[in-house]
Amino acid sequence: MDPTPIIEVRDLTHTYSAGTPFEHTAIEHINLAFRPGELVGIIGHTGSGKSTLIQHLNGLLKPTSGKVLFQGEDIWKDKKFTHSIRGRVGLVFQYPEYQLFEETCWKDIAFGPKNQGVTGDELDARVRRAAGFVGISEDLLEKSPFDLSGGQKRRVAIAGVIAMEPDVLILDEPTAGLDAAGRDSILENIKAYQQAQNAAVIMVSHSMEEVADLCSRLVVMNHGAVAMDDTPAGVFTRADELTEMGLSVPQVTSVFARLRAMGVNVPPDVYTVRYAVARLLERKEGRSC
Repeated sequence: MDPTPIIEVRDLTHTYSAGTPFEHTAIEHINLAFRPGELVGIIGHTGSGKSTLIQHLNGLLKPTSGKVLFQGEDIWKDKKFTHSIRGRVGLVFQYPEYQLFEETCWKDIAFGPKNQGVTGDELDARVRRAAGFVGISEDLLEKSPFDLSGGQKRRVAIAGVIAMEPDVLILDEPTAGLDAAGRDSILENIKAYQQAQNAAVIMVSHSMEEVADLCSRLVVMNHGAVAMDDTPAGVFTRADELTEMGLSVPQVTSVFARLRAMGVNVPPDVYTVRYAVARLLERKEGRSC
């Protein structure tokens, strides 16, 4: 993984309705850096500042104070640069399928890169490449997106952002409302894009199981500040603190905590089923957990 940040926020603060009776500071003095190849989960209770934070990363919101840097440059240094950032930092909102509007899936996926000036064979290649990443078969590209299932619509919407080939891909609750099979498939698609493009992927989620299984790093937001920034193991071993923030831990972490409370010698850093199985097998074979 490249140690140089692709995108960074420094002392970032955002206040809504400043100078009015409705003034509210949503995030305050945030410092974070995201690097190429990272897959980072952002978690936090409703109102913790997650959405405000990610909307700064591609210039949808302008800081009240502080800076957002892309490859070391202030994204607000001039209008042209700010506009270009929205292609290099792709943001997929929650329920993005509600934003589909074109006659065919191909046209919907092509909309973003076409606005970037991509045309001809390169445009077609990008559309088909993005469709491949999200599991949309070529025979669906000429169909209306409104004829597809809910999960397929979600894939098309995500493909529309991927087709711009962003260096940073941000997803806000990408699996919300999907069944288990659809959820697993979307997460696999996100991982495939991250690995193939060496992109930085930032995913906001309320599912502790999802971020534990997919992400190598977790940022925990609480009351507009970064409460934790660590590996999943490092975060989920602080279960009591998470509970105080109104958050949960993966179910398997809760099970192992209960086992420890009963006197069973199991480790405190279990956060995925795969890891739990491996540690239990070690115990069964007589090796220390």
